[in-house]
Amino acid sequence: MKALKSCLVCLVSYCEKHIQPHYDSPAFEKHELVDPSKNLQENISSSHDEVMKMFCRTDQQCICSLCLMDEHKGHDTVEEARVEQMKKKGMIRFQHETEVSRVKELQEKLDQEITELKRKDAELKKISDIEDHIQFLQNYPSLSPLSESTDSSSINIRPLRYFEDVTAAESEVRDKLQDVLRDTWTNISLIVTEVDVLLPQPEPKTRADFLKNSCEITLDPNTAHRQLLLSEGNRKAKLVGQQQRSSSHPDRFTNEFQVLSRESLTGRCYWEVEWRGEVIYVAVSYKNISRACSPIVCRFGWNDKSWALRCDKKSYTFLYNDIQTVVPGPVSSRVGVYLDHRAGTLSFYSVSDTMTLLHRVQTTFTQPLYAGLLLHSSSFGDTAELCKLK
Repeated sequence: MKALKSCLVCLVSYCEKHIQPHYDSPAFEKHELVDPSKNLQENISSSHDEVMKMFCRTDQQCICSLCLMDEHKGHDTVEEARVEQMKKKGMIRFQHETEVSRVKELQEKLDQEITELKRKDAELKKISDIEDHIQFLQNYPSLSPLSESTDSSSINIRPLRYFEDVTAAESEVRDKLQDVLRDTWTNISLIVTEVDVLLPQPEPKTRADFLKNSCEITLDPNTAHRQLLLSEGNRKAKLVGQQQRSSSHPDRFTNEFQVLSRESLTGRCYWEVEWRGEVIYVAVSYKNISRACSPIVCRFGWNDKSWALRCDKKSYTFLYNDIQTVVPGPVSSRVGVYLDHRAGTLSFYSVSDTMTLLHRVQTTFTQPLYAGLLLHSSSFGDTAELCKLK
């Protein structure tokens, strides 16, 4: 017959018929009954023929009470080892449930954030599809700001295996959405820049306003005619009678006493030129202006690649593409130049105690511009200097 119970005192597994006395007779009241075990003898100490109810932590094995008084005397032992182990299993289960709860909580937060990102993506796409720049600017401020994203890396979670696929999928979706948002914001920035270009920008009114757009400009020695002596950190050019020993550079002017800046000018920029002498030209030019052509054709203002203000002690003259325009205004030793390359605006000012507009050009610049100086005089010693404004 099938065993029903095992007696830890009798060390025998009983069937239903033979286990009955353990229930009926007072003599068996102190016998401990457990579920039937096929390996009952494995729970018996081979040395003392006693049930092993204790656990020796020192030797990591089960022992009986007599073993405790014998070879395991003084060892680190505990009673009811099974109970202690069950407590440990209970802690593991508790940790398991805690982790599951935390992962679910994070999953809910990520789901909410994904929903918000999708809504924001749709909103950004709707705004970025607006072709009319004015309408775009009117709608742009209405964009709701992005909420701060959940930093899942700051949450200490050891995901369970069956959540790995979910978190991986969420991470992939999140990365894709972030890429879309990043591209969308880039497109919006480009549109804002384009709008900034197309909308008219007011020109500064006071010298302090102009100085906010001041640029550090230096002269390029490789472009300077050999009779121009550069000094003051390549900001000052002086016309001298003897040619300088300089290399044969393809960018060097050979027929006109002129020089270009090293820096290209493409945005908004303001600079001033202090001059001494008979006649000088304050100019801007494309870099591909001819260097070795016949005189006058290469000169600033006498071609379609440069714009120049001719300054002498009595008057000003604006030149472009061999067309000369007399410019009225107070003559001073300092000329201010304001360039808004994107807007196609070039303005020349007479600078003294006040700033007086001499001439303004409105055109479309197709290449980066470079500041230019031309010392045009029969007497040597004339100078022109790019002023330090900062």
